[in-house]
Amino acid sequence: MKKRAETSGFDRYFAGRMKDRAFATAYTEARAGIDSVDAFMRSLETLRARAEVSKAELARRTGTRPEAIRRLLTTKDANPTLETILSVASALGYKLALVPADGSKSRKAA
Repeated sequence: MKKRAETSGFDRYFAGRMKDRAFATAYTEARAGIDSVDAFMRSLETLRARAEVSKAELARRTGTRPEAIRRLLTTKDANPTLETILSVASALGYKLALVPADGSKSRKAA
């Protein structure tokens, strides 16, 4: 016999809130932004590991405390500043570039 999954009070509240179109739209947009930052930070962590640069060495290269780099690259709720991202990318030998979200090769300047 399969046991039915129980939902928490929060789950029921959240499901109710998601029925509100404005809330659902705002949540979806915010979630997409958070997911993008998470994916980017995982990419930086992968690049760091491939380059065989320790977190302590990365901290030294960026002038950051080692514990700050560890938190930045391991926590699921990292919210780094652009300055921090640029510093870490540069220390790993990378730079940031903007690319069109739709995958096209170029767009006219706004």
